[in-house]
Amino acid sequence: MRKIAFIGTGYVGLVSGVCIAEFGHDVTCVDIDQSKINDLNQGRIPIYEPELESLLKQNVLKERLKFSSNINEAIKSADIIFIAVGTPQSEDGQANLTAIENVAKSIGENLNQYKVVCTKSTVPVGTGKRIETIIKSINDSIEFDYVSNPEFLREGAAIKDFLKPDRIVIGSRSEKASKIIKDVYRPLYLNETPIVSTTVETSEMIKYASNAFLALKISYINEIANLCEKVEADVHVVAKAMGKDGRISPKFLHPGPGYGGSCFPKDTEALVKAGRNNNVPIRTIEAAIQTNKSQKLRMVHKLDRLMENDMKGKTIAVLGLAFKPQTDDIRDAASRVIIPELLKKDAIINAYDPIAMENFKIFHPKINYFKNWEDTVKNADALIILTEWNEFRGLDLSRLKSLLKSPVVLDTKNILSINQLQLHGFTFDNVGRRFSQ
Repeated sequence: MRKIAFIGTGYVGLVSGVCIAEFGHDVTCVDIDQSKINDLNQGRIPIYEPELESLLKQNVLKERLKFSSNINEAIKSADIIFIAVGTPQSEDGQANLTAIENVAKSIGENLNQYKVVCTKSTVPVGTGKRIETIIKSINDSIEFDYVSNPEFLREGAAIKDFLKPDRIVIGSRSEKASKIIKDVYRPLYLNETPIVSTTVETSEMIKYASNAFLALKISYINEIANLCEKVEADVHVVAKAMGKDGRISPKFLHPGPGYGGSCFPKDTEALVKAGRNNNVPIRTIEAAIQTNKSQKLRMVHKLDRLMENDMKGKTIAVLGLAFKPQTDDIRDAASRVIIPELLKKDAIINAYDPIAMENFKIFHPKINYFKNWEDTVKNADALIILTEWNEFRGLDLSRLKSLLKSPVVLDTKNILSINQLQLHGFTFDNVGRRFSQ
């Protein structure tokens, strides 16, 4: 059993800390936000993630998991310190490393014996060297090792992703430190989870390269979908056939209103900035970023066309605010772009999301929020679906048509049957499959 401190109780830090406690280690999750620590000590979770709450409470009861705001004490007591603070996007596109640097300073000030310092946060290549330099500048008398151990967690499936990962990446300059981190993940190693042992810099690059490629894949299928609309092809069939090719795989070949969330937007921008800084432009990712922005605005144009370019005073029902189902995360969600554009056209917005409405109210407190889809669409002039929550997949179209003032639907997630929409007499559009096959 290892004594482990996780500094940062955001999405990555909390999920990772809880799961590593599940492996049998003694874990302390630390945060400077005392109110967040108070909530966690009361069993209140600051984020929505399936299975997280029950797993957290189990490990607290087994005394393997605790929460604290005393960062200095946590550093002194731990054998391994995981850095899991935020790295938000700066105005110039680069990752803001202020929180990372502050943690490095705290580690240097409280380093009292050999420890492994390990970064979980997504950081640009070269951050490991920066952290090592900061710690050594404050305390050069006590040995430590640095490891890069990026996370690959999907919001809404993070517990599964952590406990049954595709791979574990460990970037280190020390065999000793690498063995210590491998020991942390021993339950996964015994289950034959592949471990990629590499250098710190390669590990840092793996994270950015992986996320940017997935963002590129989404942008690509969205552009193919847009072309399908023009040539009377069905993007679902195209994507399905593409996915049968083992070189491509079906994952992330799902057209829609564009990607969002906490990772893809900022990680693609950071990779592009790194390329420019090193005089190696990443043009494919630059294009993906522009495609993604355009795709969200394209949804506004689609709805405008369905409503004959007249939204003024019209009520638009919006189903789904989160950037994907099974999360309350609205960061860079399609809703954050599309709803403001609709408001600019003087539309009235009715909105419903099973989980994300409280987060959305922070930015748009004055639009109308409802507790179910039926009340949301009642007497609305049009419906737009932005998140593929399961409860929207099985909408009763007869009921939907009877509630809407006008039978107008824009299904940006392609979850409704084209044939059924036609059968019920809807005026509708979607992404890349205007014509049924």
